[in-house]
Amino acid sequence: MESEMLVGLDIGTTKIACIISELDANGELKIVGVGMSASDGLRKGVVVNIDKTVRSIRTAVEEAELMAGVDVESVIVGIAGDHIRAINSKGVVAISRDDNEITELDVVRAIDAAKAVSIPMDREILHVIPQEFVVDEQKGIKDPIGMCGVRLETQVHIITGAV
Repeated sequence: MESEMLVGLDIGTTKIACIISELDANGELKIVGVGMSASDGLRKGVVVNIDKTVRSIRTAVEEAELMAGVDVESVIVGIAGDHIRAINSKGVVAISRDDNEITELDVVRAIDAAKAVSIPMDREILHVIPQEFVVDEQKGIKDPIGMCGVRLETQVHIITGAV
């Protein structure tokens, strides 16, 4: 069985770091490649020169690929700066089917309800992270699909970016 690769890319103001990790059969992460480069083309977390930024990212990723002996196909990216903000929100939906079984569609509806918040015109939702679900006042649920209830709530963390 091939191991699963996870690649993280942190784009910071002073440096760009790429870490390649391998998820082994026991579910543990082992770092197999690391690459770093200066953050050319960025100022205070904002891209000011796209070509220099791309070169900096490519340098960090290629260095990590060389160390790990793999080719990276996708990454999980971390970004920060004044242009990134986060808010918490809550969404609630009714489960009105005869069997009251919660489906994936109900989860999507609850998340969509949580996303229906007022954000300034100069911002856009980048990512929505469900924190927990609540089924009929039972808290702490990570995955409510298949459970039965009449009310589904979700607490989400919404990441926004300046446009």
